[in-house]
Amino acid sequence: MSPMTETPSVKKYSAGLRIWHWSNYLVISGLLSTILFLRVIINMRGLFPKMQQVLQEQGITATEQQLRGVGRLVSHRIWDWHIYLGVALSILLGWRMVTELVQPAVQSFRARLRQANQAPAEGAGFRLRKSAAVKYSYLLFYLLLTVMVVTGLLLVYADDVEALHKLEHTIKEIHNVNMYLILAFIVVHIVGVVWAELHKDRGITSDMLHGGQAASQE
Repeated sequence: MSPMTETPSVKKYSAGLRIWHWSNYLVISGLLSTILFLRVIINMRGLFPKMQQVLQEQGITATEQQLRGVGRLVSHRIWDWHIYLGVALSILLGWRMVTELVQPAVQSFRARLRQANQAPAEGAGFRLRKSAAVKYSYLLFYLLLTVMVVTGLLLVYADDVEALHKLEHTIKEIHNVNMYLILAFIVVHIVGVVWAELHKDRGITSDMLHGGQAASQE
Protein backbone atom coordinates (compact mmCIF):
# COMPACT_ATOMS: atom_id res chain seq x y z
CA MET A 1 0.00 0.00 0.00
CA SER A 2 1.59 3.26 -1.08
CA PRO A 3 1.91 6.01 1.51
CA MET A 4 -0.53 8.89 1.20
CA THR A 5 0.95 12.07 -0.19
CA GLU A 6 0.05 15.20 1.73
CA THR A 7 -0.98 18.23 -0.25
CA PRO A 8 0.56 21.44 1.02
CA SER A 9 -1.96 23.41 3.04
CA VAL A 10 -2.95 26.88 1.91
CA LYS A 11 -2.80 29.40 4.71
CA LYS A 12 -5.65 31.77 5.34
CA TYR A 13 -3.52 34.84 4.62
CA SER A 14 -0.83 34.74 1.93
CA ALA A 15 2.70 35.93 2.62
CA GLY A 16 2.19 38.79 0.18
CA LEU A 17 -0.88 40.01 2.07
CA ARG A 18 0.85 39.74 5.43
CA ILE A 19 3.88 41.68 4.21
CA TRP A 20 1.54 44.31 2.76
CA HIS A 21 -0.45 44.57 6.00
CA TRP A 22 2.52 45.23 8.29
CA SER A 23 4.40 47.37 5.75
CA ASN A 24 1.24 49.43 5.30
CA TYR A 25 1.02 49.83 9.07
CA LEU A 26 4.61 51.08 9.29
CA VAL A 27 4.28 53.50 6.36
CA ILE A 28 0.99 55.00 7.57
CA SER A 29 2.46 55.33 11.08
CA GLY A 30 5.41 57.17 9.56
CA LEU A 31 3.12 59.50 7.59
CA LEU A 32 1.09 60.33 10.68
CA SER A 33 4.30 60.85 12.65
CA THR A 34 5.50 63.50 10.20
CA ILE A 35 2.20 65.37 10.64
CA LEU A 36 2.51 65.03 14.42
CA PHE A 37 6.04 66.46 14.34
CA LEU A 38 5.04 69.41 12.16
CA ARG A 39 1.82 70.39 13.91
CA VAL A 40 2.50 69.47 17.52
CA ILE A 41 6.10 68.68 18.44
CA ILE A 42 7.83 71.15 16.10
CA ASN A 43 5.31 73.97 16.20
CA MET A 44 7.55 76.77 14.98
CA ARG A 45 5.17 79.56 15.91
CA GLY A 46 5.26 78.42 19.53
CA LEU A 47 9.02 77.76 19.45
CA PHE A 48 10.09 81.20 18.16
CA PRO A 49 10.00 82.96 21.58
CA LYS A 50 11.88 80.09 23.25
CA MET A 51 14.49 80.05 20.48
CA GLN A 52 15.00 83.79 20.79
CA GLN A 53 15.39 83.46 24.56
CA VAL A 54 18.02 80.71 24.24
CA LEU A 55 19.96 82.71 21.64
CA GLN A 56 19.84 85.88 23.72
CA GLU A 57 21.30 84.00 26.68
CA GLN A 58 24.26 83.21 24.43
CA GLY A 59 24.57 86.80 23.27
CA ILE A 60 23.01 86.15 19.86
CA THR A 61 20.16 88.24 18.50
CA ALA A 62 17.89 86.75 15.85
CA THR A 63 14.78 88.29 14.35
CA GLU A 64 11.58 86.33 13.93
CA GLN A 65 12.06 86.45 10.18
CA GLN A 66 15.47 84.78 10.50
CA LEU A 67 14.03 82.12 12.77
CA ARG A 68 11.23 81.52 10.27
CA GLY A 69 13.88 80.73 7.68
CA VAL A 70 15.33 78.08 9.98
CA GLY A 71 11.82 76.77 10.66
CA ARG A 72 11.08 76.44 6.95
CA LEU A 73 14.29 74.46 6.50
CA VAL A 74 13.23 71.98 9.19
CA SER A 75 9.66 71.80 7.86
CA HIS A 76 10.84 71.16 4.30
CA ARG A 77 13.03 68.29 5.46
CA ILE A 78 10.12 66.66 7.31
CA TRP A 79 7.84 67.20 4.29
CA ASP A 80 10.45 65.45 2.14
CA TRP A 81 10.10 62.40 4.36
CA HIS A 82 6.31 62.72 4.13
CA ILE A 83 6.54 62.63 0.34
CA TYR A 84 8.91 59.64 0.35
CA LEU A 85 6.54 57.73 2.62
CA GLY A 86 3.60 58.76 0.42
CA VAL A 87 5.34 57.28 -2.62
CA ALA A 88 5.96 54.11 -0.60
CA LEU A 89 2.24 54.01 0.25
CA SER A 90 1.34 54.23 -3.44
CA ILE A 91 3.70 51.33 -4.21
CA LEU A 92 2.12 49.28 -1.42
CA LEU A 93 -1.35 50.02 -2.79
CA GLY A 94 -0.23 48.65 -6.15
CA TRP A 95 1.26 45.64 -4.34
CA ARG A 96 -2.13 44.98 -2.69
CA MET A 97 -3.89 45.00 -6.06
CA VAL A 98 -1.35 42.60 -7.56
CA THR A 99 -1.54 40.33 -4.50
CA GLU A 100 -5.32 40.11 -4.85
CA LEU A 101 -4.92 38.96 -8.46
CA VAL A 102 -2.10 36.42 -8.09
CA GLN A 103 -2.79 34.73 -4.75
CA PRO A 104 -4.90 31.53 -4.58
CA ALA A 105 -8.64 32.14 -4.89
CA VAL A 106 -9.34 30.87 -1.36
CA GLN A 107 -7.01 33.55 0.04
CA SER A 108 -8.51 36.45 -1.91
CA PHE A 109 -10.51 39.22 -0.31
CA ARG A 110 -13.37 38.40 -2.70
CA ALA A 111 -13.58 34.87 -1.30
CA ARG A 112 -13.60 36.07 2.33
CA LEU A 113 -16.27 38.66 1.52
CA ARG A 114 -18.38 36.00 -0.20
CA GLN A 115 -18.01 33.66 2.77
CA ALA A 116 -19.02 36.45 5.15
CA ASN A 117 -22.14 37.20 3.10
CA GLN A 118 -23.10 33.50 3.00
CA ALA A 119 -22.35 32.76 6.65
CA PRO A 120 -25.50 32.00 8.68
CA ALA A 121 -26.34 34.27 11.60
CA GLU A 122 -24.80 32.86 14.76
CA GLY A 123 -26.83 32.84 17.92
CA ALA A 124 -23.74 32.72 20.12
CA GLY A 125 -22.95 36.39 19.55
CA PHE A 126 -21.12 38.68 17.19
CA ARG A 127 -18.07 37.21 15.44
CA LEU A 128 -15.65 39.84 14.14
CA ARG A 129 -13.78 37.30 12.02
CA LYS A 130 -16.86 36.39 9.96
CA SER A 131 -18.73 39.69 9.99
CA ALA A 132 -19.72 40.94 6.53
CA ALA A 133 -19.90 44.51 7.91
CA VAL A 134 -16.25 44.30 8.94
CA LYS A 135 -15.26 43.00 5.51
CA TYR A 136 -17.10 45.88 3.82
CA SER A 137 -15.33 48.32 6.14
CA TYR A 138 -12.06 47.05 4.62
CA LEU A 139 -13.40 48.01 1.20
CA LEU A 140 -13.94 51.50 2.58
CA PHE A 141 -10.37 51.50 3.88
CA TYR A 142 -9.02 50.56 0.45
CA LEU A 143 -11.06 53.42 -1.05
CA LEU A 144 -9.65 55.85 1.53
CA LEU A 145 -6.12 54.63 0.76
CA THR A 146 -6.71 55.21 -2.95
CA VAL A 147 -7.97 58.76 -2.33
CA MET A 148 -5.01 59.43 -0.04
CA VAL A 149 -2.49 58.24 -2.63
CA VAL A 150 -4.12 60.05 -5.57
CA THR A 151 -4.53 63.39 -3.79
CA GLY A 152 -1.04 63.12 -2.32
CA LEU A 153 0.55 62.56 -5.73
CA LEU A 154 -1.49 65.44 -7.17
CA LEU A 155 -0.20 67.75 -4.43
CA VAL A 156 3.40 66.75 -5.20
CA TYR A 157 3.00 68.03 -8.77
CA ALA A 158 0.57 70.89 -8.02
CA ASP A 159 3.30 73.55 -8.24
CA ASP A 160 4.48 72.30 -11.63
CA VAL A 161 1.12 71.84 -13.39
CA GLU A 162 -1.03 74.94 -13.75
CA ALA A 163 -4.33 73.05 -13.83
CA LEU A 164 -3.44 71.26 -10.59
CA HIS A 165 -2.19 74.46 -8.98
CA LYS A 166 -5.64 76.02 -9.37
CA LEU A 167 -7.18 73.05 -7.57
CA GLU A 168 -4.43 72.73 -4.95
CA HIS A 169 -6.50 74.10 -2.06
CA THR A 170 -9.43 71.76 -2.76
CA ILE A 171 -7.12 68.77 -3.21
CA LYS A 172 -5.34 69.60 0.05
CA GLU A 173 -8.67 69.79 1.91
CA ILE A 174 -9.72 66.38 0.57
CA HIS A 175 -6.30 64.98 1.49
CA ASN A 176 -6.52 66.33 5.05
CA VAL A 177 -10.10 65.14 5.66
CA ASN A 178 -9.20 61.73 4.24
CA MET A 179 -6.27 61.53 6.65
CA TYR A 180 -8.62 61.93 9.63
CA LEU A 181 -10.95 59.27 8.22
CA ILE A 182 -8.05 56.83 7.88
CA LEU A 183 -6.93 57.65 11.42
CA ALA A 184 -10.49 56.98 12.67
CA PHE A 185 -10.54 53.64 10.82
CA ILE A 186 -7.20 52.62 12.35
CA VAL A 187 -8.44 53.42 15.86
CA VAL A 188 -11.67 51.45 15.31
CA HIS A 189 -9.70 48.59 13.74
CA ILE A 190 -7.29 48.32 16.67
CA VAL A 191 -10.11 48.49 19.22
CA GLY A 192 -12.02 45.83 17.29
CA VAL A 193 -9.05 43.48 17.09
CA VAL A 194 -8.33 43.86 20.83
CA TRP A 195 -12.00 43.22 21.60
CA ALA A 196 -12.00 40.13 19.38
CA GLU A 197 -8.80 38.77 20.93
CA LEU A 198 -10.36 39.09 24.39
CA HIS A 199 -13.64 37.44 23.40
CA LYS A 200 -14.70 35.02 20.66
CA ASP A 201 -12.10 35.51 17.92
CA ARG A 202 -8.75 34.91 19.55
CA GLY A 203 -5.79 34.51 17.22
CA ILE A 204 -6.58 37.22 14.68
CA THR A 205 -3.25 38.97 15.27
CA SER A 206 -1.20 35.76 15.17
CA ASP A 207 -3.02 34.75 11.96
CA MET A 208 -1.79 37.95 10.30
CA LEU A 209 1.73 37.15 11.49
CA HIS A 210 1.95 33.46 10.64
CA GLY A 211 -0.75 32.99 8.01
CA GLY A 212 -3.39 31.30 10.11
CA GLN A 213 -5.14 27.97 9.78
CA ALA A 214 -5.45 26.43 6.32
CA ALA A 215 -8.21 28.10 4.34
CA SER A 216 -9.73 24.74 3.49
CA GLN A 217 -10.43 24.21 7.18
CA GLU A 218 -12.25 27.53 7.61
